[in-house]
Formats: sequence, structure tokens, C-alpha cells
Amino acid sequence: MSEVRDDRQYTETHEWILDNGDGTYTMGVTDHAQALLGDMVFVELPGAGDEASQEDEFCVVESVKAASGVYAPADLEVVEANEELDGEPELVNSSCYDDGWLVKFKADGIEGLMSAEDYADTLD
Repeated sequence: MSEVRDDRQYTETHEWILDNGDGTYTMGVTDHAQALLGDMVFVELPGAGDEASQEDEFCVVESVKAASGVYAPADLEVVEANEELDGEPELVNSSCYDDGWLVKFKADGIEGLMSAEDYADTLD
């Protein structure tokens, strides 16, 4: 069974969002998503200052099986990208909720996210 953490919210496209409490958010792919994709070999991330509109593909995670887009949960501006993933994309597999985060961003607000319980229900 996939790990779903209660301290964050989730999208239908299997991204997690953590509210940092200071107007910024941290985002990554869920345990379920990384397990389906398999061993990560490359992560393409936007740079600080890059902007994306809600539902835009703005990151790509590539595994031995497939490349998959990561979608913006809101209109956002990237504050920081996880540069550790340049040399260690496998962090997405081994630590998707901690060391394997993708980006930190700021947004005026995010609507339509699922609670951990609701997200877990979609995985059954």
C-alpha cells in the first residue's frame, strides 16, 4: 500500500503539496506515482523565478519505464528547485516526501486539492 501523509494535500495527478506556512508551498510526486513510474533516471525542473499557470506541465520526471509530466496545482512562481535531484534523481524513489521534493513555489492560494484521506480513497 502506498504511503499517504496527513500533513499535506494531493492532486488527482498524484502530486503532493505541503503548505510551509509562510506563503510558500513545497511540491513533489506521491509515493504511489513514484512506485508506478519505477526507478528515476532524470528530473527536469524549472528554475527560480519561472512561472506556471494552473494545470500546466512544468516539470518532467523520467524513469526507466516512462517520462511523466508534473502539473502546476495553481498559478505559481517557483521559489526554489531541488538541485539535489540533478545528481540523484533516485531521491524521488527513496524519499519522495522528504529529500525527493521537486520545487518550492509561491501562489495566491490553491483550490481543489484533496485531503490525505480523500487521496488515499482514490488509490483503493
